[in-house]
Amino acid sequence: MTTVHDRGTVKEVMSKPAPLLNVSQLSKHYPVHSPFGKLLGPRKSVQAVADVSFQLYEGETYGLVGESGSGKSTTGRTLLGLTSATSGEVWYEERDLTKLSNRELQQMRKELQLVFQDPFSSLNPRKRIGSILEEPLIIHGIGSKRERQEMAFEILEAVGLQPEHYFRYPHEFSGGQRQRLGLARALILNPKILVLDEPVSALDVSIQSQMLNRLRQLQRERKLTMLFITHDISVVRYISDRIGIMYLGRIVEEAPTDALFRDQLHPYTRALFSAVPDAARVGRRERIVLKGEIPSPLSPPSGCAFHTRCPLATERCKRETPELREIRPGHKAACLLI
Repeated sequence: MTTVHDRGTVKEVMSKPAPLLNVSQLSKHYPVHSPFGKLLGPRKSVQAVADVSFQLYEGETYGLVGESGSGKSTTGRTLLGLTSATSGEVWYEERDLTKLSNRELQQMRKELQLVFQDPFSSLNPRKRIGSILEEPLIIHGIGSKRERQEMAFEILEAVGLQPEHYFRYPHEFSGGQRQRLGLARALILNPKILVLDEPVSALDVSIQSQMLNRLRQLQRERKLTMLFITHDISVVRYISDRIGIMYLGRIVEEAPTDALFRDQLHPYTRALFSAVPDAARVGRRERIVLKGEIPSPLSPPSGCAFHTRCPLATERCKRETPELREIRPGHKAACLLI
């Protein structure tokens, strides 16, 4: 809160809190080498993420939505330092994560954790669940052997599993249970920020609802801040406070959840939302069918990346790259026609 003096009176103005995580102009390019390997050097690069900027505020859930190949997962892995950034900054507690050494990053990962999309491949099949859960605690030197075991039992209970699961192997669990185990492993270090990469995409609808309700409960209890990566708009509507829409490595629209579902500004967002089943609006909503395929990130289009599929595109869209700008309070879009 800041104090402003105005003609002898004192006014208290509520200022917006500083973001817990500030991602600025983040880009990730992968080199593509010639058929002769690295001998001749890279010929081109795949533009997986291009100038992505957004903020995470304490206690909120930010949903990152887009088609497969839009760069959602790469964004999550890059901001955590699991993949090195080509350019850009990721500020957390006055430190740029992209500039930290591996040792410094390892210490920071106690507070920033990732839940992987495929829990089975991320769990060591040769280790019992207790050993898998205690491994991060051992790496960071937390607790005695008995204390680590107690922490493992507590986190299993927190995610809806039983103490006896401590002694089992990953192959003995169902898909929903393995996803809970992935969540337990991330939460056992008591992080402040949790990045979830398609955490419910492989689950049945009934199991999805259980998982999402558990996440919301854990968020309240542990005061978690979450980046929720998904392609499922109905899921992101339920769990997110704000939503960013990605297309070909860029965020093209960002808004609070209610505002975005009430009115979509970007043509791509309108097309995505028109494909979502909504029983209340059957017969009253026009289905927007996009022509063509998503362009290759190896050679993205000039100007607006969406102009090759946009029904409203003009010659200007082929030349100029739109910036993500605020159209309404809290509602941003990257479109030259708005």
